[in-house]
Amino acid sequence: MSAELYIVGHKNPDTDSICSAIAYAELKKKMGIPAIPARLGEINQETEFVLKYFQVVVPQYLETVRTQVSDLNLDIVSPASPNISIKTAWNLMKKHNLKVIPVVDDHERLLGVVTLSDITNKYMDTIENNLIASAQTPLRNILETINAELVCGSEAEYHSSGKVVIAAMAPEQMDPFVEAGDIVISGNRHDCQIRAIELGANCLIVTCGSSVDQDVLNLAKKQGCLVMTTPNDTFNTTCLINQSVPISSVMTSSQLVYFHIDDFVDEIKEKMLQTRFRSYPVVDTEDRVKGFVSRYHLISPRRKNLILLDHNEKSQSVEGIDQAEIVEIIDHHRVGDIQTGNPIYVVNEPVGSTATIIANKYFDNGIRPSRKVAGLLCAAIISDTLKFKSPTNTYYDKATALKLAEIAGIEIEEFAELMFKKGTSLEGKTVQQILHQDFKYYNFGKYKVGISQVNTTDKESINEIKAELLDYMKEFCNKNDYNLLLLMVTDIINESSEIFFAGKDKMLLFQAFNQEVQENSIVLPGVVSRKKQVVPNIAHTAIL
Repeated sequence: MSAELYIVGHKNPDTDSICSAIAYAELKKKMGIPAIPARLGEINQETEFVLKYFQVVVPQYLETVRTQVSDLNLDIVSPASPNISIKTAWNLMKKHNLKVIPVVDDHERLLGVVTLSDITNKYMDTIENNLIASAQTPLRNILETINAELVCGSEAEYHSSGKVVIAAMAPEQMDPFVEAGDIVISGNRHDCQIRAIELGANCLIVTCGSSVDQDVLNLAKKQGCLVMTTPNDTFNTTCLINQSVPISSVMTSSQLVYFHIDDFVDEIKEKMLQTRFRSYPVVDTEDRVKGFVSRYHLISPRRKNLILLDHNEKSQSVEGIDQAEIVEIIDHHRVGDIQTGNPIYVVNEPVGSTATIIANKYFDNGIRPSRKVAGLLCAAIISDTLKFKSPTNTYYDKATALKLAEIAGIEIEEFAELMFKKGTSLEGKTVQQILHQDFKYYNFGKYKVGISQVNTTDKESINEIKAELLDYMKEFCNKNDYNLLLLMVTDIINESSEIFFAGKDKMLLFQAFNQEVQENSIVLPGVVSRKKQVVPNIAHTAIL
């Protein structure tokens, strides 16, 4: 299994991160590189509208990229039926150089495992304890194991419940040894064959390829005794018949240690250390065997491959990112704290939207995006630049958006008005949803700062819940040890933001914008960009 390539935006995804991930995954596929767009959280109203407008499905949710059992190069072993003989199992192991094979039912669900030691140990038990009967050995196993031909009777008549006896004595001496239901092995001794059937043997095995006289067959048929012949001599027949026991009687099934394909590698290590088996079966969600995992598989696991879009900070990225392989970063924010073990492809441009970068990757490679992809990218640029009003907007953003709009067949003014109206409605949202729908946190030196942003055309709705919102912010701030927690309520029409705040270090905010101390919010005319107007000011003040 090759490592999958995921393309992800940041946590609490916005339209730019979602649409850029979808578009870049499509570009990768066109260039012959399979890629999966993914999201790290629930999409907001605006993004939901955009995806529905262009009839694009929501990307899959990626909870973590921690290394899982599915990322390992498992040993693939064909499973066996519980009814096959231990001889067949042994031959399979020798042929494929295996130490263990899984045993499954008719639906390929794991029943147990058989190891070489299971077979050798139980083979000795078979000799001493006569497990042929107690293991309910199928007749076909005996026929296959000793290469015999059934010359009298049928499989339906086989019900041996006795032991295996070699008729190596005179007929008159057989009485103490042969009982009803026994399997009797005999050479071409006519008298011994007759006596074995008379004593109630259920199965007569004639060795050395000898033919069986008709009167013996007639008596066997009358008494309900099966008769088979084998080309093997008596010694080899006796040795081989013990190998006809089904593996269901020797397999390990109780207290079986196995793992699921979605288990995390760092969690199964401890179980391996506690049990110390050679290898462990791996099953899927329906308990079907997918392979075997051993300790050596853990030495060099395949990491999940990641392309990070619209962010480059660990706090904003997927859980378990330290266990993944970052192969690209495409962003338009400040350089954060992501570290990689190898050189990677990085694009970080001072533009208003990641979608601008992705769109021009299409054009630079001579690939025309589809109408849907062009529409997604155009919507993302409009969203991130607030229809080119944000200070992060560049000529490059607007020119790209106009080109995309033409391909998508949309009129920017009309589409932007509809998108912002659908996306900024706060109707039915809780204060928790409002705070977290576009939330990011940053580490500025010793300060942990959370900054959320809500774009709206309806300030009255926010004012109605202002007190409740501030109470929740204080609670969330204290519970999660933030030095400062901000909520930017951005008025798209009037191009200003009211910033609600909570936290013990609120002086950072006042100093950053040279504002007088106020109780719970400040209004900043002309401030609409978290990335370009708020984060740099807070960071600069925190470092001083």
